[in-house]
Amino acid sequence: MASLTDLINLDLSDSTDKFIAEYIWIDAFGGLRSKARTLSGPANDPTKLPNWNYDGSSTGQAPGKDSEVIVYPQAIFKDPFRRGNHILVMCDTYTPAGEPIPTNKRCNAAKIFSHPDVAAEVPWFGIEQEYTLLKKEVKWPLGWPTGGFPGPQGPYYCGIGADKAFGRDVVDAHYKACLYAGINISGINGEVMPGQWEFQVGPSVGISAGDELWVARYILERITEIAGVVVSLDPKPIPGDWNGAGAHTNYSTKSMRNEGGFELIKKAIGKLETKHAQHIAAYGEGNERRLTGKHETASMHKFSWGVANRGASVRVGRDTEKEGKGYFEDRRPASNMDPYVVTSMIAETTLL
Repeated sequence: MASLTDLINLDLSDSTDKFIAEYIWIDAFGGLRSKARTLSGPANDPTKLPNWNYDGSSTGQAPGKDSEVIVYPQAIFKDPFRRGNHILVMCDTYTPAGEPIPTNKRCNAAKIFSHPDVAAEVPWFGIEQEYTLLKKEVKWPLGWPTGGFPGPQGPYYCGIGADKAFGRDVVDAHYKACLYAGINISGINGEVMPGQWEFQVGPSVGISAGDELWVARYILERITEIAGVVVSLDPKPIPGDWNGAGAHTNYSTKSMRNEGGFELIKKAIGKLETKHAQHIAAYGEGNERRLTGKHETASMHKFSWGVANRGASVRVGRDTEKEGKGYFEDRRPASNMDPYVVTSMIAETTLL
């Protein structure tokens, strides 16, 4: 008699050419939703996959009397949960008439990244996604005494040991699952606040940075679902003398990566300064609780930049200064930011 585990891990490749496609989209609240369908034939081009629909009245994206929202497949990844030929499909959202719905931020980002002046510069992004693992029943960080506090920050950043690192099994499972899926995940580390971790996606070009980060978030949500813990992208999950959670966004263009690029980096930073208020408004909900000028942040009310300065709005690395070319890091985005919005906004401000 087959066990439930046997059936979950059943390899279908010997018995059918059909495969399961998990369609993923973003709801009205910045969360992820998904549902699966059976398809057949090869699955290596999202434009060859069928569009689908869902009940937008149940995701805050349509009224009940006209509830249908259409999802367009945009990027394909291997499914680390079902494995085999099964896939994850990142989608964006449209009305039946083909108009992007208001919460579809990918559509506008794709227009910016396809602009000839942007495409010619081959913009690279590396996004550092910080997140906090919470106990499911009490919504309190993993490893913290229930209703109480651990020792002060200091030993937890990149820490090892049962009293310093909490949830490493989840983190490592996520790391390998992202690599399996084909996401360009470049690393992980424990963060400053206990129970908080970070993974990095990139360098990825243009719109793919947003696709990859959203699917990496989806995989993390699914793994924490299995593990019985909750992942929080709140930018300040615990008030007081504890670090918040950001999504530092590293950025470079082809010209910045070439000789003389540092001068172009400084010009780009100057352009970001002129649009500081607009960027802050689009960089995540609740970010004002994080960007206080403390805990390795700059105040949201004043733009600043510096070399190797983690208390600045924008940080330039020592290597970039030394070599005269490279990239810079926008430290303002919150952990719950929309990567389609942030990456396209940086490209638009600096290149258009």
